Amino acid sequence: MLRRRLARLYLGGTDGNERLTATTAVVLIVLLAVEGATLLALRLLLPVHVFLGMLLIPPIALKMASTGYRFMRYYRRAPEYVSKGPPALVMRMLVAPIVVATTVALFASGVALIVLGPRSDLVLNIHKASFILWVGAMSIHVLAYVRRLPPLLRRDSTPGLVLRAALVGGALMAGVMLAVATYPLADPWFDRMRGDHDRQEASALIASL
Repeated sequence: MLRRRLARLYLGGTDGNERLTATTAVVLIVLLAVEGATLLALRLLLPVHVFLGMLLIPPIALKMASTGYRFMRYYRRAPEYVSKGPPALVMRMLVAPIVVATTVALFASGVALIVLGPRSDLVLNIHKASFILWVGAMSIHVLAYVRRLPPLLRRDSTPGLVLRAALVGGALMAGVMLAVATYPLADPWFDRMRGDHDRQEASALIASL
């Protein structure tokens, strides 16, 4: 009983969990949209792509933690989570596992690419394949839940507002720090892109003579 009261006071209970998930989701939608836009001119925007990719990891971890906590509490039969009910069966049993698996594969392979540099074609192919699968699963996920976001983003009077804001802000700050710390590791990729660009310009110049 005391534990439930403390959880509601500091976290907001099921409503607080739902609002934390929604707020984190909106942050991720914006950042992922910018990250996706870099693919339109990846040679030029690779530094932005790398920086945002690393920045996204802590907010994604927070989103997985908030949704994972809800699932854990539901399956452990916590009364207030049981009363909320589970997500739709297809989303719970099919889409969600694919979203989680492809997200982990996408970002893990992205980190591996930064660490290993341009010499690993296998990891690059894994990164590309996981991205294709991730886009499909994530599109279904977003379309299924996006209509629920507006009510959850209105004025928040649920207990635990300060803690939720601190968690989201802390995840973003951790992402920035991680991106800054790992950015120099991507120099081999930047050098390769510059080299390819210079060779293309030289070929174009020769062809115009």
